Amino acid sequence: MNTEIITDGKPLDQAKKALIMIHGRGAGAHDILSIAKHLNVENFALVAPQAENRTWYPYSFLVPLEENEPSFSKSLDAIHQVVIAIQQNGIEKENIYFLGFSQGACLALEFTARNAAKYGGVVAFTGGLIGDKVYEDHYSGNFEGTPIFIGTSDPDFHVPVERVNESEALLKKLGANVTKKIYENMGHTISQDEVDLVNQLIFTK
Repeated sequence: MNTEIITDGKPLDQAKKALIMIHGRGAGAHDILSIAKHLNVENFALVAPQAENRTWYPYSFLVPLEENEPSFSKSLDAIHQVVIAIQQNGIEKENIYFLGFSQGACLALEFTARNAAKYGGVVAFTGGLIGDKVYEDHYSGNFEGTPIFIGTSDPDFHVPVERVNESEALLKKLGANVTKKIYENMGHTISQDEVDLVNQLIFTK
């Protein structure tokens, strides 16, 4: 899959850390990159893949997995290729970070849970693991204490809190240090409180 990649921040070959930023449905790489100015990522290489037709998979993240194929598998592979490209520039997994919003948050959680390892951190602004249920046998590896933040609204039209809770449990089982924050009637957005929290928990200076 030849995914278009938009980069910002430090050049990959000069950076010691990289942040993979995954946009939501209907948005684009430039949209998610705009969040970086609010984060403590001045010395990071910023890498934002662009989904074909602005969507990583066609239907809700809660439908049976096969209904979102082949887009779902192609999107996971696209993120995998980005990780490989970052590693080829000499940046280790423990200095690779992931951030996504909505559909991008779901993809960030899904990819990292399927490939659990010691990463720099994972930020999921409104998202959960993908599928009509959480398929525990799809996930393997060990996060070795990787900090993961999941923030969401209760209610959220796209992401039920129940799936956020199930995702948290699975990620903890894989050894992640999960911080979950549920905001009453926040709406489908990113709040200043979430930004402050991830700067404190994950993008610490």
